Amino acid sequence: MKERIIISLGGSLIFPDAIDTEFLDAFRNMMTGYIERGYTFVFITGGGKSCRRYQEALKSLRTVETTDLDWMGIATTRTNAMLVKLLFKEYAYDEVILNPSDAKGINTPVIIGAGWKPGWSTDYDAIEMAVETGAKKVVNLSNIDFVYTADPKTNPDAVKIEKTTWAEYRKIIPSEWTSGINAPFDPIASKHAEENNIEVAIMNGKNLKNLADYIEGREFIGTVIS
Repeated sequence: MKERIIISLGGSLIFPDAIDTEFLDAFRNMMTGYIERGYTFVFITGGGKSCRRYQEALKSLRTVETTDLDWMGIATTRTNAMLVKLLFKEYAYDEVILNPSDAKGINTPVIIGAGWKPGWSTDYDAIEMAVETGAKKVVNLSNIDFVYTADPKTNPDAVKIEKTTWAEYRKIIPSEWTSGINAPFDPIASKHAEENNIEVAIMNGKNLKNLADYIEGREFIGTVIS
């Protein structure tokens, strides 16, 4: 059995506007090949467009608190997690893990995780899963190719970062986490990763060959923070 790798599967990949069955089929086929070679994984799912639709609907119907929106978002991550768990049915642990400490000691090739409770991002869940399972690598799959020194959509001087330290990364993001924060990896999760010597690779999940290159230690397009 090879080292366990945590993969945070962004909701933008699972549910960009509707469920992306083409992506999920390709993801399953590739990851199954690695599982049969002895790799083991934790997949943690985000909410994607379904999360925002539910939250927007709730806000249009009544006055809500931040915690209400968090719970609504968490519910969508759990629905996506069940989809992915059933996709990997023959390899996955029987239940979707919500509290990361419950993952300790599970030996199935695949563990599926989702949002746990308000105030915890799926970034933080991924780092906690790494701590509990002894993993030292987290792959954050989203819809961006690199971390930049600033938002490249609004700042033409933004420079892509291919490799950096947690101390340097934390200088360019907000110091506090809020739901919907505009940061490639949230600040609280970043601090937790630094404290536990966990490497995070951030890359565009649509490029599955790129993910394969990272898993096998080859050069890839993305940012490594360690």
